[in-house]
Amino acid sequence: MNTRSMIFTLYGDYIYHYGSKIWIGSLIRLLNEFGHNDQAVRAAISRMNKQGWVQAEKVGNKSYYSLTPRGQKRIDEAGKRIFKLKPEQWDGKWRILMYSIPEEIRNIRDELRKELIWSGFGSMSNSFWISANSLEREVHDLIEKYDITQYVDFFLAEYKGPHENQRIVEKSWNLEEINMRYQDFIGEYSQKYIIDKNKIAKGSMTEAQCFVERAKLVHEYRKFLFYDPGLPEELLPDKWLGSHAASLFSEYYKELAEPASRFFESVFSEGNELKNKNANYDVLDHPYILE
Repeated sequence: MNTRSMIFTLYGDYIYHYGSKIWIGSLIRLLNEFGHNDQAVRAAISRMNKQGWVQAEKVGNKSYYSLTPRGQKRIDEAGKRIFKLKPEQWDGKWRILMYSIPEEIRNIRDELRKELIWSGFGSMSNSFWISANSLEREVHDLIEKYDITQYVDFFLAEYKGPHENQRIVEKSWNLEEINMRYQDFIGEYSQKYIIDKNKIAKGSMTEAQCFVERAKLVHEYRKFLFYDPGLPEELLPDKWLGSHAASLFSEYYKELAEPASRFFESVFSEGNELKNKNANYDVLDHPYILE
């Protein structure tokens, strides 16, 4: 697992709940559990600092890194999706974004595409992006962020045929491929869940091991935010596996949560003020960061 990506996972699943700031020594100790060395952690957090996800602070001879407002905002956005067990009800409207961004600023165009895909937009054709979810605020934030007002048009519309709304879905997303990814996830993690649940019950799984497995679980499940647009139930196929995968993720996560948090706190408290000791937050309200 990539060091930088793993740091994002730890910020979203743990550090965010403890003031969003951590001593670099504690971060290194946590990442050592996954086989990442000190140099790799320092290089990765430095890149995140330059990219505006975290900010550095020196206290005495110790360096701390905290989430920036941009990083915290991404946590909040992703948390609404990754811990959502059921699709939202659809209002019957499509959000459509069209743009014509000049070639000389194609880097902005490329970044915008990545943001749209992550937000759940699908592409029906070049420069024509569509979503069934209420993403008006997110779209306006992107327009402001990239300063592209003069190049875009945004619509809220209803589809009037001549086909069904499912035709729009088929042209914009490959749900069969996404469903296969969910099937693979369920096949692998159903077995792991049973094995680890038995180990925890017998006391043969350490808190450090629970910490590692919980982080790996979240790290793997969060990848679906790049694939699954989070469509309303009315637009999903009959044999959709997303809800099954979400339930499995939630149950497995809850099984690992307490011992994993105890291990995190034991490491975190070595160089940080433990403001949220023995925090017992609800998994369904748990925010999460996404790179």
